[in-house]
Amino acid sequence: MISPSDFMKKHGFEEEEEKEHTLAENSKARARKIRKPNAGTPHDWEDWERYKSTHDDAEDPDAEVDR
Repeated sequence: MISPSDFMKKHGFEEEEEKEHTLAENSKARARKIRKPNAGTPHDWEDWERYKSTHDDAEDPDAEVDR
C-alpha cells in the first residue's frame, strides 16, 4: 500500500510546506495585515486614518460586514 504523500509525489503534486508557528512567523503575519490600532499615541491614530483613507486593504473591525 502506498502512502498519500508518496502517491502525490509520484503523480507530480507538490506538498504544501507547513508554516512554522514561531513568534517570528506570527509577528510577520501580523505585520502584513494592517489593522486599526487598539491603543497608541495620537500620532498612531493619525497614521491609521491617513493609511485607511488611501488604501482599500485596511482592516477595520468596527466596519459593518455584509453577510
